Amino acid sequence: MDQNQLKQLVGEKSVDWIKDGMIVGLGTGSTVKFMVDALGQKIQAGELKNIIGVTTSKVTAKQAQQLGITLKSVDEVDHIDLTIDGADEISAAFHGIKGGGAALLFEKIVATNSSKNIWIVDQSKMVQDLGAFPLPVEVIPYGSQKVFERFEAKGFKPTFRKKEDGGLLLTDSDNYIIDLHLEKITNPHELATYLDQQVGIVEHGLFLDLVNTVIVGEQDGPKVLEAR
Repeated sequence: MDQNQLKQLVGEKSVDWIKDGMIVGLGTGSTVKFMVDALGQKIQAGELKNIIGVTTSKVTAKQAQQLGITLKSVDEVDHIDLTIDGADEISAAFHGIKGGGAALLFEKIVATNSSKNIWIVDQSKMVQDLGAFPLPVEVIPYGSQKVFERFEAKGFKPTFRKKEDGGLLLTDSDNYIIDLHLEKITNPHELATYLDQQVGIVEHGLFLDLVNTVIVGEQDGPKVLEAR
């Protein structure tokens, strides 16, 4: 199976965790797209009822609406039963890097307000240590160059994320993304604490101690790993 088939496999498998009446966080990304498609099909077929989706990006919201999934914002619900999302890297300690799709802020808001988090990935996303995938950091435009220079001084090898036309990419909240090319993150908690303390940073892509279950697409089928 190719990578897309592995993504489809875990995306469809993850819907098994969704039960009638649930409020479900819907993540962002190519793997999640398969999950949302499968969820929409089950709702349309009457197999799942009274499902409310809480989306993490405009892209996912548009897809869910087209499939007839009822949506509410995170502020309109009193809880989220389960969030299903992708990840760009997952370490052996079940820490993650997310934000390759520039939706890390909304993703973290939804994830931290969820009773349970499931990450769905193909096997290429499983690593020993985080860091080979550039770490996204969302920053407000005002003062962003100062944050960039601070990252350079720390040896984080920062780059502003750009669109295909060369302009700076804007997130759904009209912020910039600075990607940190760290290669290996030996102490993710220490790095997260440092980033949390920097003025001008809105959010970072380190998702630590958050995921409960990881579904990995492997050649012989989906593998379910219980993280915590």
